[in-house]
Amino acid sequence: MNLENLTLQTIEIVRQAGAFIKQEAAKFDRTQTEYKAANNLVSYVDKETEKLLVTGLRQLLPEAGFITEEGTAGEESNPDELYWVIDPLDGTANFIHALPIYCVSVGLVKNKIPIAGVIYHLGTEELFYGWQGGGAWSVSLRYTLGGLPLDVSLLENATRLKVSTATTIGDSLLATGFPYYKFEKQDKYLKILETLMQRCHGLRRMGAAAIDLAYVAAGRFEAFYEYNLNSWDMAAGTLLILEAGGQITDFSGGQDWLFGGDVIAGCAAQSELLEVIQEHWS
Repeated sequence: MNLENLTLQTIEIVRQAGAFIKQEAAKFDRTQTEYKAANNLVSYVDKETEKLLVTGLRQLLPEAGFITEEGTAGEESNPDELYWVIDPLDGTANFIHALPIYCVSVGLVKNKIPIAGVIYHLGTEELFYGWQGGGAWSVSLRYTLGGLPLDVSLLENATRLKVSTATTIGDSLLATGFPYYKFEKQDKYLKILETLMQRCHGLRRMGAAAIDLAYVAAGRFEAFYEYNLNSWDMAAGTLLILEAGGQITDFSGGQDWLFGGDVIAGCAAQSELLEVIQEHWS
């Protein structure tokens, strides 16, 4: 499997899905919003985008299965095999409220390890991508034409991503997310926030975990942490961080982050962040 070529072909599929989202954003009616559960929003845009992605990726790599947020690919794959992990529209609440912080996120995972990933931030027209052993990269798509195939020469201008060189929380800008269910752990989470807001440069809550992770890979955030996440929130972004020289653990300091539901991802400063989280979480 040539992961570089596969990633480049995935980029075009993701870009076309992004073009559909941008088209629908221009005319989206908030009354078309649906609820999967309390505070868990979805729209036809999520579902139709996912169908586009599944169709394109199935043709690209027929032997791979799928784990998708909206379930349009049918039965989920065995995590011990090769499969695509898709969030068609990460940041749905932002999209519905016309806040331009949302993205398409596609990761390729083999035996529970991400091996390729593409994140397309629609609000900034920035593409983040990478593959195992090939590094993590970003490039602007602002001046590309949505209906035409991507000129791959554009990627010659891509910037290689590296995580921040910060080693302490005191030198860090951190990102997190707020849970919209399982509020029984809310008090512990607020204690973590209270400690960190007094010790770091600031805390940011973007509302799209995949973008947070991409920004960690790019060195814009020193670290990201959150619980109640799913594999589709993390598959692509964690690949980027690993390829950008970063570190990833779950809240216990272990490696069950892709399917365990909680993650700490960042540069060397994340070891101190892990200590703070474990102080209040365990």
